[in-house]
Amino acid sequence: MTTSPSVPLLDPEARHVLDLGRQAAVRPFEAGTPEEARRAYEEGFPALQGEREPVASLSERTIAGPGGPLTLRIYRGHDAPGTDAPALLYLHGGGWVIGNLESHDEICRWFANMAACVVVSPAYRLAPEHKFPAAVEDCRAVLSSMQQAAGDLGIDARRVAVAGDSAGGNLATVLSLLARDDGIKVTTQLLFYPNTDASQTADSYRRFADGFGLTAATMAWFRDHYISRASDIDDWRVSPLKAASLAGAPPAFLAIAGHDILADEGEAYAKRLQDDGVTVVLRRWPGQIHGFVSMGRHGPAARQAVGAAVAAWRGFDPAFGKAQAD
Repeated sequence: MTTSPSVPLLDPEARHVLDLGRQAAVRPFEAGTPEEARRAYEEGFPALQGEREPVASLSERTIAGPGGPLTLRIYRGHDAPGTDAPALLYLHGGGWVIGNLESHDEICRWFANMAACVVVSPAYRLAPEHKFPAAVEDCRAVLSSMQQAAGDLGIDARRVAVAGDSAGGNLATVLSLLARDDGIKVTTQLLFYPNTDASQTADSYRRFADGFGLTAATMAWFRDHYISRASDIDDWRVSPLKAASLAGAPPAFLAIAGHDILADEGEAYAKRLQDDGVTVVLRRWPGQIHGFVSMGRHGPAARQAVGAAVAAWRGFDPAFGKAQAD
């Protein structure tokens, strides 16, 4: 693996994670079936994440979704108020194909405690069994349910933010725009290395095509399982970078990993938001790789990124008052 002189060196923790992956000789997801990819991911992610941080309470509930029952995991952070708490809808990553409530449990716990908020994480439908727009429809239904059940959840319906990583970041961007169009209040969108352009033609796909964790081949495999037809690539609900306008979207925090095939489209989305008058906090981790926020066992960058997102959220929402991020 080589890097151009213009590309910053990998952080030691990112290099260590890549070395672990090479030593394990894990088969690429695209070499097997989606079910095999899910099993491999579920076996592998515990080695990347640290001990689960306790929260004030943890529960699950089921709501009626557009395709059937949807399971929600609900975290109430320490110091979160019992009523009218700020709330975060967190959408897990995994290329729309893998990932689940367990794979992103660590991140949700951090958010709940750092922001003293309630986090809702849904088990939205996955592809290829449920192709686009199933995941979008599920996430939209969960946001609506949070608004309607705010009193029962002990949250303030006027202070709901959305967040996600990778494909979950894609869903969070899309949901933010749908909420804008639906007249639903979303205070903030917190995005970790989001997928914003399914055409997959950005130069970072060339610079980091192989050897940096998420490969170009794997990302194409994810996308092709998610969409039903090639024309879906140009649908802004798949590629939010292609939306006619981002004006009126909620303020955004974007975390970009420097050694990531999705880096350039994340940068492009931040610029589009700014050009359309949306407030943006853009943070770059130049030496990190895709998925680093899910690698808390191997260094401080994961928790630092969540802390930066919480700090931005507090800055966007004056109702947080004088409380400080962890």
